Amino acid sequence: MSDRTADPQPPGTVLLRRGEVHSPADPFATAMVVERGQVAWVGSEGAADAFADGVDEVIDLDGALVTPAFTDAHVHTTATGLALTGLDLSGAPSLAAALALVRDFAAARPDDRVLLGHGWDAARWPGGRPPTRAELDEATGGRPLYLSRIDVHSAVVTTALLDLIPGDVPREDAPLTRDAHHAVRAAALAAITPAQRAEAQRTALAHAASLGIGSVHECGGPQISSEDDFTGLLELAAEVPGPRVVGYWAERADEGVAKARELRAVGAAGDLFADGALGSHTACLHQPYADADHAGTAYLDAEAVAAHVVACTEAGLQAGFHAIGDAAVSAVVEGVRAAAEKLGLARIRAARHRVEHAEMLTPETVAGFAELGLTASVQPAFDALWGGEDGMYARRLGTERARTLNPFAALLRAGVPLAFGSDSPVTPLDPWGTVRAAAFHRTPEHRVSVRAAFTAHTRGGWRAVGRDDAGVLVPGAPADYAVWRTDELIVQAPDDRVARWSTDPRSGTPGLPDLTPGRDLPVCLRTVVGGRTVFVRPGE
Repeated sequence: MSDRTADPQPPGTVLLRRGEVHSPADPFATAMVVERGQVAWVGSEGAADAFADGVDEVIDLDGALVTPAFTDAHVHTTATGLALTGLDLSGAPSLAAALALVRDFAAARPDDRVLLGHGWDAARWPGGRPPTRAELDEATGGRPLYLSRIDVHSAVVTTALLDLIPGDVPREDAPLTRDAHHAVRAAALAAITPAQRAEAQRTALAHAASLGIGSVHECGGPQISSEDDFTGLLELAAEVPGPRVVGYWAERADEGVAKARELRAVGAAGDLFADGALGSHTACLHQPYADADHAGTAYLDAEAVAAHVVACTEAGLQAGFHAIGDAAVSAVVEGVRAAAEKLGLARIRAARHRVEHAEMLTPETVAGFAELGLTASVQPAFDALWGGEDGMYARRLGTERARTLNPFAALLRAGVPLAFGSDSPVTPLDPWGTVRAAAFHRTPEHRVSVRAAFTAHTRGGWRAVGRDDAGVLVPGAPADYAVWRTDELIVQAPDDRVARWSTDPRSGTPGLPDLTPGRDLPVCLRTVVGGRTVFVRPGE
């Protein structure tokens, strides 16, 4: 985790009062004291009077809600910033509209060495066809262009970008995947100037802060970004007030361990690919796709997983893997179990290794996660975007298999730790939207309570990096919090399986905003990290 540089003027003592403070220390708290970057006290309005004269600042919340700041447990920060400052095709309703956006973007950026865009999804377009290289060459006037698909596991590019790559690169007129995709992405990112990269990183972190996000887990690696990109981000986060950045570097075994240490990553983990993605037909399945005559691609087998987990555990680092398809998830569980047989289950559990995405789970792999102490780092917005009977999951897998994806309730029942994230820019940074997506999962049996989802998106991210003392507003915890304008607070459960006592106000269960679809989400007024204000909404 990036450490904040020492400030000659440490944060003063602050009293927040006349609001709603979401804290298990006092479910009816209306006030909080922050001192030296930590929560010092939470309690009632009457008791707050005793602190008023001894603090440096008093903030009148005027009824606002105070919660722990969110942690987004899976982010690609530079790519997120480039998506915010570059071409966003996620709203393009058709191929023709996407090409028009490319044409306008190229005309507006005459000095860029490479044009970058993201978010196209041909599966949502009439005809279902991605742009051809000739169409992109025409739209850009022959300039280098890289356009990643919404899942970031394939891309379309122009001839001019291919010409920047040494050696042989496949030039068939189809989206590039696997090694060819990695090559064109590396070429596109290499053409970005250091100033452009720093601008993108600052933009992404500022945007995260404006959404009440106090920490992000950066998932870097040699197939995703560059070492300079990764270390530059950690340095920026240490120097500029904003969200904390926890860095993971996805490189394997002994070499990965050495590189993770060199780059100051907390683990050789994140997007260490066991497979690809469902949208690109590269997630590795036990049975073939419903709309293709193959079962995807395995990048790692159980033996390779075991070797990596052993190397990381012995080095005191977290291991982690990107695994989406059921065959890939099974290989990860099998490999981690083999590592446990070699090193002992207690050492493996204590290391808190992670699995990113973990979409296609079975009862057996859920039980394996629980047994081995694996954290499921998951993205509920994937279900909101691609779930349902007419969604991408159903097209790729058929309705029955699609209905089993992202079983958050089963994971919680088994005792598997959950950490929520966005995989931004695959889906946007949107913490309350993420909580809503989990609580109102398109498959009702996978829904969890708003409270459980909120915990996975706050405390869950801290626990995923080995910190059990954070992500919650209790005395002694880091003062990472956000202030929200919202409507009445309630206790919202998915259905009658949740005990009635928990939704009764007399239970003392702290309330949260009503996230029923269609209702406005809370608006962030202020974000504080380590006692330092990193965002204030203009006009507040």
